[in-house]
Amino acid sequence: MAGAAQIPLFPASRVAQEAPVRQADNGLCYSSFGQTNLDEHDLERIVQAVPSLIAVALRQRAWYFVPLAIGEDDDTSVASDYSVDLSDRATCHRNVRFGASECIFISTRLMQDRFALAFEFLINVGHQFVDAIGVPQTFADLVSSQAEGDVRGETSHDAWENRRRSQDHGRAGDDEKAKSAWFEAAFADALAIYMLSLTLDFDYADLREREYPLLAPAALAERLRHVAELFPPNPGYEFDIRYRRRA
Repeated sequence: MAGAAQIPLFPASRVAQEAPVRQADNGLCYSSFGQTNLDEHDLERIVQAVPSLIAVALRQRAWYFVPLAIGEDDDTSVASDYSVDLSDRATCHRNVRFGASECIFISTRLMQDRFALAFEFLINVGHQFVDAIGVPQTFADLVSSQAEGDVRGETSHDAWENRRRSQDHGRAGDDEKAKSAWFEAAFADALAIYMLSLTLDFDYADLREREYPLLAPAALAERLRHVAELFPPNPGYEFDIRYRRRA
């Protein structure tokens, strides 16, 4: 493997200009650059998992799958290959705006497997969609009703912390800013988990982190079914929830 000194770094602007951009059947724009170690079919399958009704809201964005994206202050550079030294400087993704367009650089070589790569991409898509469109009132109402029913847990640390803050009546009632952040995080999470389920088969427990209790499975299933009604899967993808695997 090449040493860090031998691996060239390219400005993100140059990669955005020179790497050929493809458009998936759902309308999403994406590209790859350098030694990503990605199978082209797998990459296409992950990108195409984004329902067309979500992709249409993300026309001004493009995702670049690169070995390593390195951010230093406001500058972003891309490594054409992997090294341990460069990986220590890299981040999972970097968002860079060029005029009216936004380019998101995903560090593929920081991901351990297809599951990690797909989830990193799809959680970014989820947040980008929330930034562009917001949270449907029907989803916010569902999340609120679950909390009122004392459903335990949440789908991410951000969602959990903002839910806790929004329900802290010791500070003169609900914190509306935290409530809005809670709905946004929960909706982005639900979108990502839903799209991940279209991409590959995984156990819900694989999403567990130490910092917060994971949302109860039945409550998550209710959220995901609601998201599936809003954004049906593209042709060739299937949404399914199984509570017990067959032997």
